[in-house]
Amino acid sequence: MRYRIVNRLNNRKLLWTFYFIFTFTNQNTTNFEKKKKDIKILLVDDEQDILEIVGYNLSQEGYQIITASNGKEAIAKAKKEHPQLIIMDVMMPEMDGMEACENIRKIPELSNVIITFLTARSEDYSQVAGFDAGADDYIAKPIKPKLLVSKVKALLRRLKSETVSPENLNVGGIEINREEYKIVMEGREIVLPRKEFELFHLLASKPGKVFKREEILDKVWGNEVIVGGRTIDVHIRKLREKIGEDLFKTIKGVGYKFEV
Repeated sequence: MRYRIVNRLNNRKLLWTFYFIFTFTNQNTTNFEKKKKDIKILLVDDEQDILEIVGYNLSQEGYQIITASNGKEAIAKAKKEHPQLIIMDVMMPEMDGMEACENIRKIPELSNVIITFLTARSEDYSQVAGFDAGADDYIAKPIKPKLLVSKVKALLRRLKSETVSPENLNVGGIEINREEYKIVMEGREIVLPRKEFELFHLLASKPGKVFKREEILDKVWGNEVIVGGRTIDVHIRKLREKIGEDLFKTIKGVGYKFEV
């Protein structure tokens, strides 16, 4: 008799444990899905096949997908829908991606939208022109679905960085304390000279964003002294030695970005 009572109690406890885990997991999944459903992605390409392939893969991830077939239509859709991310082809009729990007960057309510170009052109001069137009990144054709989804997730992580305190950051497990000008990485404290720290803090404030040399010079050195481009290179080299070679990416002819 005692064995049966204990057995029933154990079974009941197991059922309640299972119910709690299922409910907790289900709620987390639902909240995660809601966050994704709140994110709008505007796809801009004059090739219908590209819109369908990219749109299908991203909608499967739970994102809201809006499409446009040229630059003019993209500007109109962006004003109306206020997407968080725009994936845009470069070569299009009526208005190309470069011009559309420049126009979108002039609209105040779209100042924080992330813009990435979708292009088969990988020449340095083409990428430099894109960054000059205001693009944040590039996605290369031909499109590989898994790589595309990973890239989009990485781009959207920048949205989170906007809500982080500008004084103290925690990026990829690296704690950055601006008050004390130090970082903590894997339990190891690293003290950096002021300019190295400010450069690192700037790049880490928006992981994945390409910072142009002019922007880096303005925000880190300002009008204090006249410095050249090599100054940035030297500081980046020192940061690579102290923090990690693979965390700092060089975008040839443009600038640098921090990736985790």
